[in-house]
Amino acid sequence: MQIIINGKQMEVTPRLRQYIERKVQRLARFVDEQTRVEVTVTEEKTRSARDRYAVQMALSNATHPVHSEVRAVNANMALDLVLDKVVTQLGRHKDRHTSTIRRHHSPAKVLSLSRSGDLLPLEDQEEEGTTARHDAASIDKERNEEIWSKVVEIRRVPTKPMGDQEVIAQMEALGLTFFPFYNEATDSVNVMYRLSKGGYGLLVPELQ
Repeated sequence: MQIIINGKQMEVTPRLRQYIERKVQRLARFVDEQTRVEVTVTEEKTRSARDRYAVQMALSNATHPVHSEVRAVNANMALDLVLDKVVTQLGRHKDRHTSTIRRHHSPAKVLSLSRSGDLLPLEDQEEEGTTARHDAASIDKERNEEIWSKVVEIRRVPTKPMGDQEVIAQMEALGLTFFPFYNEATDSVNVMYRLSKGGYGLLVPELQ
């Protein structure tokens, strides 16, 4: 993997260069030695300090060329975010070409929260899961790429181990319709969301 680092309207300091070189090693498991990874860091005078730094990342000579850009309050954060996006795209591409297992995975298990606080499967979940698997498998690959290309921002959400009741209390206080959090009960990242018929649902990812 060849790494080329450029600064536009700014100088890339040795410290920033070392940070970029170290972080870009995340791509090593997706690309070969001939792949050229070009990182361009730009500092611009913008109205909002949140968009002052832009990091572009372009991969060439790879089986799946990628070009992505993210803006953030500083160069390090912008690099982390654009790397997250590129790694996700490369991972999706690798999965499609090395295995068809993903297309036959069971959908995420959706549970409803009862008045007693117990987690219960939603009715007709098995039937709906079969339909969901069929719909997911029928999504056109090109359309899927088009949808993903519209993702222009990735945000990290700080969280802590929480219980269902604590999450619901926060949602009620803040007026939120969904809330991602680390669930103490399932020991995984879950999403609590409001049901249109009232009450709450809990999305629990389940690997197969």
